[in-house]
Amino acid sequence: MKLKVAFVCVHNSCRSQMAEGWAKKLGSDVLEVYSAGTEDYHEVKPRAVEVMEEAGVDMSEHYPKLLSDIPEEVDILITMGCNVVCPFVPCKHSEDWSLTDPSGGSVEEFRKIRDIIKEKVEDLTKRVKNKEI
Repeated sequence: MKLKVAFVCVHNSCRSQMAEGWAKKLGSDVLEVYSAGTEDYHEVKPRAVEVMEEAGVDMSEHYPKLLSDIPEEVDILITMGCNVVCPFVPCKHSEDWSLTDPSGGSVEEFRKIRDIIKEKVEDLTKRVKNKEI
């Protein structure tokens, strides 16, 4: 049985989208993956899509979603470090990854965050497989 994981940020336009992309690519055997934002936004950041494509992750079909678009309860809730109070989402395990928002930054800043997110998703997937979560 797969665990439901939700990656949540303010706009669901960058970091949480990259986390969703990595988790679907690296952990789809153990994770049912969602991402969402606490506020509406009009697009996924083009640089986020670009740097993920460089790494072999297709996010061309991704779009910003709200908390109301994902399951009301998840097994794992990951917040990105947005310095906002996330509305209560029932979960069995939660973490804040405290990631810097690269929005408005250089492509190198996006790549750096992309690679950090990949490492964190790999670690999360390993912990789920080892039944540590």
